[in-house]
Amino acid sequence: MNLEEMKREIEALVLAKGFYNSREDIPKKLLFAFIELGEAADAWKKGLSEETIAEELIDVIFYVLDASRLACPSVNMDEMFRKKLEKNMRRPYQYGEGHRQKGK
Repeated sequence: MNLEEMKREIEALVLAKGFYNSREDIPKKLLFAFIELGEAADAWKKGLSEETIAEELIDVIFYVLDASRLACPSVNMDEMFRKKLEKNMRRPYQYGEGHRQKGK
């Protein structure tokens, strides 16, 4: 299953369960993704099972893809993923982490 297929599955879930489904709800969805990310970090810190941590990370993905379907419906997320991956691959080694070396 690719990201675009996942978006369609998530949309079906949202409609079937009556979850928030308007552009005005995008900030809520992003906040919920952040909360789920915190739950994943907490599960990891507590030494919970990999499956528990993975489930929380999947919740993050659900909310992010659901927000993307409302915020940028004309963007193909599979293509965007590939473009962003290629862009990041062109960045220098340890991009964004070099500042830690300067302080030593």
